Amino acid sequence: MHAVILSGGSGTRLWPLSREAYPKQFLALNSNDSLLEETLQRARAVPACSGLLAITNEAHRFIVAAHLQRHETPASGSRILLEPDGRNTAPAIALAAMQIQAEEPAAVMLVLPSDHVIQNTDAFVAAVEEGIKAAESGKLVTFGVMPSTAHTGYGYIRAGQPQQGDAAWLPVREFVEKPDSPTAESYLADGHYYWNSGMFMFRADRYLEELERFRPDILEACQKAWAQRQDDLDFVRVGEEAFAACPEDSIDYAVMERTEEAVVLPLDAGWSDVGSWSSLWELHDQDDDGNVVRGDVLTEEVTQSYLHSEGRLIAAIGVDNHVIVETDDVVLVADKNRVQDVKRLVSRLREAGRDEYRLHRKVHRPWGSYEGIARSDRFQVKRITVNPGATLSLQKHHHRSEHWVVVKGSAVVTRSGEETLLTEDQSTYIPLGVVHRLSNPGVIPLEVIEVQTGSYLGEDDIVRFEDTYNRV
Repeated sequence: MHAVILSGGSGTRLWPLSREAYPKQFLALNSNDSLLEETLQRARAVPACSGLLAITNEAHRFIVAAHLQRHETPASGSRILLEPDGRNTAPAIALAAMQIQAEEPAAVMLVLPSDHVIQNTDAFVAAVEEGIKAAESGKLVTFGVMPSTAHTGYGYIRAGQPQQGDAAWLPVREFVEKPDSPTAESYLADGHYYWNSGMFMFRADRYLEELERFRPDILEACQKAWAQRQDDLDFVRVGEEAFAACPEDSIDYAVMERTEEAVVLPLDAGWSDVGSWSSLWELHDQDDDGNVVRGDVLTEEVTQSYLHSEGRLIAAIGVDNHVIVETDDVVLVADKNRVQDVKRLVSRLREAGRDEYRLHRKVHRPWGSYEGIARSDRFQVKRITVNPGATLSLQKHHHRSEHWVVVKGSAVVTRSGEETLLTEDQSTYIPLGVVHRLSNPGVIPLEVIEVQTGSYLGEDDIVRFEDTYNRV
């Protein structure tokens, strides 16, 4: 069995913690590990799992690679597929099936979103082992979560009666969209409806056969893109133009709702898609006042609320059923019944051309990160962190000069072809237009305070001449 991890989402409903450049799958929302790390650990807990394959996009590729490497699953051997453009889950899974089929023609695929929470790993593993049996027999398996409430935020799956003796899986009768409250209550009372988890299992060849039957246009576009694939460092890039011509569709609409071989396997494992702030409140234990509190928070007569501080003190008095989330650049205050509308705020920020929808103040890069400290019209200050052994690109700027002060570790600075070693409390100046590079030769993270001055301070004022990470 090969686990396929889908890691291309943006998680806008958990803004401002989740943002386009660093969405919720990379955040530690349930434990000390990120949701992606938890997903990798769950997949590895399945004894039959012989490989991991991640699917992501250009912007997140190095973050995903770092997660894989941290969990002793090196990103070598072309185990990360890059989508040139988002085309929903049916094409993404088709590319994964082609990759897996090239390695092991009859292999079973376990498709897992990277941003879900499952509290009971043992129950998950047991369900997957049942799913392997169904997949090996040619079935296309979806995992249906046994509903605990009449939830209106999930799609549902209606199951039929078992048809194969003592088999744990049930035939799928229909997929239904998110219901209104009375309909959800009727589903819960019926007993044959399950929440649609978005997790699937099937043989790679069977998925491609059913995709050819129902959406040959998607399969053809994916085959063309796959034929044009190229290796790039630890990644596989498929043909950009061919994939851009691929129609968008989900696996549910393209295959699962049409095939006669779909079965649902009931799952009772403490599952949540962590799709909103209210679902995160439901996920954690509440205190005596019904509150979930994270970070530096002080409350007085606050009830049924989720309060999350990333740094500064949150002081709240007399509020009920609210979400209050503080980051270093945004404070969100929302009625808990309105948290599905957070994405509307994100859309307004995008339309206004503001960066808060996309970037945190701390921005991750393949070599480390940078964090904005102060900014004005003609200057800005950043804290740059370079990982041990990492190197920034050889570059120059047309509109800004830079002053660097080493505050931790040691740095090798290349400037106009000359290298200089700097240690703590030492500094250097990079004039406008000078070709330069920053490297960390040490074994601890390098921290540099950078002061930029100039007429334009945007991140796109970079001309790269050499780059370890093959960025443009």
